[in-house]
Amino acid sequence: MASEPSQQPVGPLLTLDVGNTHTVIGLFLKGKLGGKWRVRTEKSATQDEIATTVYQFLNIHQIGLNEIEDLIISCVVPAILPSWKGFCTTFLGKEALVVLDNVRPDMPIDYHPVQRVGADRICNSVAAFKRYNRALIVIDYGTATTFDCVSAAGRFLGGSIAPGIMVAAEALALHTSMLPPTDLTCLPETAMAHDSISALKAGFIYGFAGLTEGLIARLKPCFSQDPIVIATGGLASIIAPYCPTIEDVLPDLTLEGLKLIYETHKGKR
Repeated sequence: MASEPSQQPVGPLLTLDVGNTHTVIGLFLKGKLGGKWRVRTEKSATQDEIATTVYQFLNIHQIGLNEIEDLIISCVVPAILPSWKGFCTTFLGKEALVVLDNVRPDMPIDYHPVQRVGADRICNSVAAFKRYNRALIVIDYGTATTFDCVSAAGRFLGGSIAPGIMVAAEALALHTSMLPPTDLTCLPETAMAHDSISALKAGFIYGFAGLTEGLIARLKPCFSQDPIVIATGGLASIIAPYCPTIEDVLPDLTLEGLKLIYETHKGKR
């Protein structure tokens, strides 16, 4: 990894994590995360609709669109990217910075082709390595559950992808007649359930905890040094307590990675 860039952002920075289900907008003020907002990802949203949403969020902090220094994007939904690029050009008066498009992270990536790895996975890896500076596994509990591996030298090694918890829960409710949608925010009391709702909660929470522990056990021998295991994503705080190998939960990891990639990019200009 390169050394710290000498040039830091001089104005408010917008960081955008566009996921399959939700989009998280982060506002960095003087290098610190000053606010974040989560909205549904709408593939058909226009740049005008995006501008209205962003304007309302910025207004909370009494910041105008013309004050934004830059916008950097991590996007795994190609259909919505033109609208965000158009918003940036029309309303911010500058070109959008897109990770793995016109912005390349300063991290070697062992993935083929590189364009097929989710930009959020790279952002997570950059932020985690910056924080720990050692071999690590990053688990992101999102629409998909991703396991990303970074070497002690700061190289993205690849990893594994499993279904997301909510996707699995919705699929089960859709394809069965007697099993209802499940609220996974209420934790099970025991794996031995005596009603369908409790059984579903136990199956998903303990089941994904078992999936997590099983994959970590298989990934660790791929490292030359023992990796630290951290988690991020919407449901990380629910699953992590049942996974002894997870050592930390960092909910803003993707946004932090976007900021770091942006700062390195600015330092190279």
